[in-house]
Amino acid sequence: MTQEPLIVVAAAIVRQGRLLVVSKKAAPEFFYLPGGKPDPGESLAGALIRELDEELGVVPEEPRFLVEVEAVAALEGVPMRMTVFETRVGGTPRAAAELADLRWTTGAEEGLVLAPAVRHHVLPLLRLGTAAY
Repeated sequence: MTQEPLIVVAAAIVRQGRLLVVSKKAAPEFFYLPGGKPDPGESLAGALIRELDEELGVVPEEPRFLVEVEAVAALEGVPMRMTVFETRVGGTPRAAAELADLRWTTGAEEGLVLAPAVRHHVLPLLRLGTAAY
């Protein structure tokens, strides 16, 4: 029997050529895109709005679909389908809820451990297709 993938929505927020990544208190050494799992019956857009508010205290502005990534979830080790929206946000993101830290990255910083889906799928796509990156 094939395991159903974990459904996740995430935000690619880029400012001044750097991507916002976050770490969770449960695994502060790993950095991911901000976002999370939709609640039952919740749309991906609704989950994105809720998660960015809970985790960062910001609201997405004009989110647009960037990519759907199928990969193995870094911590859970299970199949994952992550829908990524590229978005701007108003205000200054701050780590809240289950987040341990946040940082703006080019992806090339020494010692930064990015989730494989971010390093291998999202960052290369942003470098190819986004003028702001």
